[in-house]
Amino acid sequence: MRRLVIASLAIVATVTAAHAIDPRHPDWPCQQIMVPSLSAAAFWTGAPIDDIGEAWQKDDAVNDLVQRLAARRTPIEEAEKSATDFVAHAQTDKQQKAALLFAGLFATLNGERSEVMDGIERFAKRQQELRTQIQAEITQMRQKQDTAQTNGTSLDDAASTKLGEQIAWDTRVYDERRHTISYVCEVPANIERRLGTLARAIQQALE
Repeated sequence: MRRLVIASLAIVATVTAAHAIDPRHPDWPCQQIMVPSLSAAAFWTGAPIDDIGEAWQKDDAVNDLVQRLAARRTPIEEAEKSATDFVAHAQTDKQQKAALLFAGLFATLNGERSEVMDGIERFAKRQQELRTQIQAEITQMRQKQDTAQTNGTSLDDAASTKLGEQIAWDTRVYDERRHTISYVCEVPANIERRLGTLARAIQQALE
């Protein structure tokens, strides 16, 4: 039972220390620095998109293309080619078409990224709650151990066994979630890379 408590404490302490990666967001569970939202200016140097709003959605060709290019199931090489071809073969103002396409991609991909970021933050909150619960359970187990030691008795009653099983289960869930989130933490960066790649493809088609 004592080994279980020590192992549980080690897992919780390790993850707690890892949160110091970004002191501004101490509970952020990812290795990557937390960037709450993206700036279009970081990806786009073409025609301004500030006044476009939802106009890209009213252009059926642009709207359909945005959905296809933004989808992660579409290979990025295929998406780049489609974006380049669309701008290169535009029959009207290519600058405006390019701006509409980027505006749609930025709105769509930034929206997807925000949803993922919100999900990661909800995950972090649940992990914090579970970490607090495990620490409370460990404190309770230690109190039982101290009482048993003081009374010269063994810690083998049903309540202690049940508490030990709960600590083991909660620690396992906590640790499995910790390993799973490492994959989810890559998603925002992947979305950013996709947006950057497509923005470059669109702008190169204008040159």
